[in-house]
Amino acid sequence: MANPPPKIRWAIFFTVALLALAVRLPQLGERPMHTDESINAYITGELLAGESFHYDPQDRHGPALFIVAEPLVKLLGAKNFSELTETQLRLSTVLVGTATVLLFGAGVEMSGFIACLTAALLFAFAPLPVYYNRYFIHETLFVAATFGLILSGWRAGQKKSRPAAALAGFCAALMLACKETAVIHFFALGLAVAIGWRFQAARIMPPARIWPGTTVTFLVTVILLFTWGGQNCPALADLFHAIPNFAARAGGQGHEKPFWYYAGLLGSGGSGAAILVVAVVGLLRAIRNPASGARFMIAIYAVLVFVIYSAIPYKTPWLALNLWLPLAILAGIAVEGLWLASPKFSARMLILIFIVVIGFSTAHDTVERVFKIPADEKNPYAYAHTGEDLLRLPSRLEELARQNKISNPRIAVVAADAWPLPWYLRKFSQAGFWQPGQETGPADFFITTTEAAGNKPEDLKYERQNLRPEFFGVRPNVLLILWSPVTTNAATEAPPPPRQP
Repeated sequence: MANPPPKIRWAIFFTVALLALAVRLPQLGERPMHTDESINAYITGELLAGESFHYDPQDRHGPALFIVAEPLVKLLGAKNFSELTETQLRLSTVLVGTATVLLFGAGVEMSGFIACLTAALLFAFAPLPVYYNRYFIHETLFVAATFGLILSGWRAGQKKSRPAAALAGFCAALMLACKETAVIHFFALGLAVAIGWRFQAARIMPPARIWPGTTVTFLVTVILLFTWGGQNCPALADLFHAIPNFAARAGGQGHEKPFWYYAGLLGSGGSGAAILVVAVVGLLRAIRNPASGARFMIAIYAVLVFVIYSAIPYKTPWLALNLWLPLAILAGIAVEGLWLASPKFSARMLILIFIVVIGFSTAHDTVERVFKIPADEKNPYAYAHTGEDLLRLPSRLEELARQNKISNPRIAVVAADAWPLPWYLRKFSQAGFWQPGQETGPADFFITTTEAAGNKPEDLKYERQNLRPEFFGVRPNVLLILWSPVTTNAATEAPPPPRQP
């Protein structure tokens, strides 16, 4: 099947992208903020306050997400951390995810119209990309930059285009400025290209003259991004320090999962197994035809990243978004193969019925996981997620402050890991955070973990101060205790029973 004219092609992909945007926008602020989201929100708040970005190689990622988010939240009216909302922050990744859907239109020359349209539809409506495009974390931008590198790198090699080569360098730098795991993808893409070139009959090597621009663009972009426009030059040295931290984290650090974890995650739900099987068919079709060029290389890249990510003990579900990109393209290759191999009307009708059935199943899974149970333990995407019970805490503090006639309460949080509380207490100007064992000084309200509250009689200072506890679920099996003064009004009310997350 010939590719449609560019105007028709782009009209189709723009329509799919707009539908993808429409799917991602509803209820954008209703799901509780995950810990990682709240940390990224805090960094965005620091930038709104006029501070420059400081790269932390120990437990953070690069600046790319905030380069997108800061101007957007400013445009939406946020002036400081306390004015930020979930919707404002998540809109940045929603827009990037929508743009990723549109990028499939630029891949038609590389992979074919049917393959790219199928992949765009999977990326637009499947539960995993929709769910994590609505997450204020780096993964969505990382995947968009990865796809940009694949497209621009292919175009640079095919067209001998210097602008495309420079764009490839920019996309590679953007990947690194998102997450340090970019090195995994650089390795996988490089090896896939080398294997693909080895199997090409003509073995055409792109001219060396176009690649210096790639290198220069990559280096300049990395320097500008990580130093925040030259304001934090030590960040370049910190980037090298991230290597041992990255290697240590790969060992698991409490997030160890078995080798087949991602296969199970991608194949879960009513639609997951069918899409995974179709993608495997596309993989076999692409690998059996090394002369297909880009398709063969994408298949090799898909195998490599899947094996590498599966072999690394450290696993979280949002990392599967990196696997969804090649998986969607391979599923598109399979659909195209089935369609072209079956010219009869009856055969194509069966294919269309199969696609419609998968489409309805996919829609059901998306509605269920993205909108009905977005933070529930039953949702495999909601990993160590903040529970909805914590949403009661800010309003409860306001209520208690009114009862005790405290206009600006001082809140002392005692916890080894207080996130995501800085987000939920952002409107309280006198909220402070301490490690267990540190002296907080006087406060109107105390918030502690169950461990920080103490198990020994001499540690139970909150009871001795005539404070009563209320329990709030933070994450599965994690409780916080709000200690508030016992007043005449409050004492006549029975404290609400503890609610498990």
